[in-house]
Amino acid sequence: MTPLRLAVIGCGHLGRIHARLASAQPEIELVAVADPVEATRNSVAQEAAARAVADYRELIGEIEAAIIATPTTYHHAVGMELLSAGIPLLVEKPLALTGEQCNDLVALARQKNLALQVGHVERFNPAFTAVAADLRDPKYIEATRTSGYTFRSTDIGVVMDMMIHDLDVILSLTKSPVIGVEALGISVLGCHEDMASARLTFASGCVAQVSASRVSFHQRRTMSIFTARGSASIDFATHEASQVKPSEEILRREFRVDRLSAAERTYWKEHLFDQLLARSTCESKPINAIQEEQLDFVNAIRTGKSPRVDGVAGRDAVALAERIVECIADHAWDGTTTGRHGALAMPAPPIIAGTTQPATPQPHERRKAG
Repeated sequence: MTPLRLAVIGCGHLGRIHARLASAQPEIELVAVADPVEATRNSVAQEAAARAVADYRELIGEIEAAIIATPTTYHHAVGMELLSAGIPLLVEKPLALTGEQCNDLVALARQKNLALQVGHVERFNPAFTAVAADLRDPKYIEATRTSGYTFRSTDIGVVMDMMIHDLDVILSLTKSPVIGVEALGISVLGCHEDMASARLTFASGCVAQVSASRVSFHQRRTMSIFTARGSASIDFATHEASQVKPSEEILRREFRVDRLSAAERTYWKEHLFDQLLARSTCESKPINAIQEEQLDFVNAIRTGKSPRVDGVAGRDAVALAERIVECIADHAWDGTTTGRHGALAMPAPPIIAGTTQPATPQPHERRKAG
């Protein structure tokens, strides 16, 4: 089969990765990379053995598909222009800045009957795929995602930048409307929130607690999922997963601690985790999730099947992220309408020239969240 003629639009961190992987795929012919910054596009083009162009519009009529890895601010404009030209898209997450922009992209892709895939790469993570089939009807989910500050994606906050990965995974598992959102967040290095925590309630009865930080001293990407028949723990960073499957006696609620004899208590203390709450490590094949994502994109174009993470899924994740950001903006840190609100919770220290005496604290001013 003739390789798919593809371009990568945007040569930042993820664009470089996409270009390198695409150039090595037999199913893909990387025609060009596009970026307005000459040094950046030339560097990526040389590494991927592709042509470098300043304006992606030059490639319309020459390519059959594109990967958009520009800053999020440009996803909508670039995506709408390429879809209008009949070009299927893999758009890096988030799909766009707002739910309204996402709706535009989804509607146009449907109208043109084009594949629209979103780069929620954790859906291709082998740790997740190893346990996903056993996680039907979850009832409690806890997700934590932390990292140091990368100085990338500064046009969005941590909710759209990092937490949205977990929001997409959670939505794919619950398959249920969100009926309640509580959240708070703090900006540390700019106008957008850099730390955030949200509690989500679903119509199915599931509750999810989600935390993210991009100013952390530790790297962590973990999720725990509890269902009526067991639980699973996923480490997205190490590609490791484990499951706990309670015995039928536990599931039927026939095991009663209060009725055990002293001898039985001693026995079960030794065998609780090998007979009643058996834990197993899940086998996962070592794969490159972004490479798998690209292959899924090619397959969607060739077969007409929906990609694993389509535009609707990307739109739903953005819509939920927007609700979380709105809650963050509304949070009153002092419990008053005139106190500190939103992500800008930390007051600026007063500066008094010509004195070494401690400054008198000033009343906090209300600031709008970014």
